[in-house]
Amino acid sequence: MTRRAHLIARDGRFWLLVLALALTLAAIGAPRLTMAREARDLILVIDVTGSMNVRDGRPGGPPATRLSQAKEGARRLLAGLPCQSRLGLGIFTERRSFLLFEPAEVCENFSAIDGAIDDLDWRMAWEGDSYVARGVHGAIAMAQGLGADLVFLTDGHEAPPLAGGELPAFDGEPGKVAGVLVGVGGTEPSPIPKFDRDGREVGFYGESDVPQENRSGPPPADAPSRAGYNPRNAPWGGEAATGTEHLSAMRAEHLRAIAAQTGLGYAALSTPATVISAVEAGTRARPVEVRVDTSALPAAFALLSLTALFGVGAAAARRDPVHLH
Repeated sequence: MTRRAHLIARDGRFWLLVLALALTLAAIGAPRLTMAREARDLILVIDVTGSMNVRDGRPGGPPATRLSQAKEGARRLLAGLPCQSRLGLGIFTERRSFLLFEPAEVCENFSAIDGAIDDLDWRMAWEGDSYVARGVHGAIAMAQGLGADLVFLTDGHEAPPLAGGELPAFDGEPGKVAGVLVGVGGTEPSPIPKFDRDGREVGFYGESDVPQENRSGPPPADAPSRAGYNPRNAPWGGEAATGTEHLSAMRAEHLRAIAAQTGLGYAALSTPATVISAVEAGTRARPVEVRVDTSALPAAFALLSLTALFGVGAAAARRDPVHLH
């Protein structure tokens, strides 16, 4: 071996260059592996009613509306679903869950689905009422018709309150559709922002602005004891109802009751990642085979070798500076 060849062989930079070349060739020829994964077919419904504008949706962090937190959790769910999963999107307002688009493959349509979630706005609501239980019932029927599981994000605030506090009857079969109700918002009552017809925030709803009692159907059992009661002219009493329905908190117990009635699961949205764990626990998976490209691993090590090569060269240049005479 010549002296020059011996020096090259001893130089670590030479071997780093050889390693980088070998790893680059390995990346070019890396095989695609077939792996089994669990895909899901989901209908995602997000509550866009007025109480979702309450800014208590990020405990311990900067104030954010419940709708913003729900959208953040939904986008995190989209990013966490494996390819060949399908996701459809809907909104809830008044008493109806409205489908925006049917389930679509998440990887091929990621940008479109992500953009649609990001564009959801409270102005999409067509009525001020919020019959959450009926909205969930309708969403279950919608998901069943599409052969999908249901993920429903809401604060559970019924407006007006349920008559007598009783859930409306559920016509479906409990557990027939798998899914999860995700509760959004804080547990302490907070004021609900009020907007004018041009969408400008003008304050908060007061006690007289919203129904404090649902006076449809028969009057409650305590009606005869109320001031001004008249069985024909004032069966609910002669005074306006009072209460705290103008304040809103996430109604966890109410959502648990709806979940028990319908066979859905329930989880509170404490962080955006909560949606993923709730969906994994409460929805059905179907096995799929996906092709995984393994070239990224040797390519990353090739880049690391080149980085080390230039680092060694720079260190050597500092040790042996060239002097000009």
